[in-house]
Amino acid sequence: MSAKPVPVIPPVVKTVTVDCTPAEAFRYFTADFSKWWPLATHSVVAHASNFKQKPASVTFEQRKGGRIFERTDSGEEHVWGSVLAWEPPSRVAFSFHPGRDGQTAQTVEVTFSPAAKETEVVLTHTGWELLGEKAMDQREGYSEGWETAFVAAYPAYVRAQE
Repeated sequence: MSAKPVPVIPPVVKTVTVDCTPAEAFRYFTADFSKWWPLATHSVVAHASNFKQKPASVTFEQRKGGRIFERTDSGEEHVWGSVLAWEPPSRVAFSFHPGRDGQTAQTVEVTFSPAAKETEVVLTHTGWELLGEKAMDQREGYSEGWETAFVAAYPAYVRAQE
């Protein structure tokens, strides 16, 4: 008997257009990650009912191999992933596994392309197959989560910088 093939699950793709240069859009996404990310609702601690701590910050270390991690108000750290590609101002990619073991990490790639006087920013989240039976549910949850974090919060932050 052969193993059952794992179905390919389509990526989550979200696109926004922001009124700034690709270099500024890249910097806002990475260097200012902690300023626009909705940490109160989108964090390891916020989703864990047994935690009595509160999320205090999220850090996006700006280099290949850098960590993306959440710190609680008591100083405990929860790693969300690590930077896989660092190509300012056009592309950043990172593993992503907030609240889970790194063996189940997906990949998130964000590209920044000039579009007239604006920048088109495309987020592509792949690798759902690593989550096994929970993959489709997780994909749908993250698709909704990226609507709040990336489609709403990130462009709102960029607009506030004008």
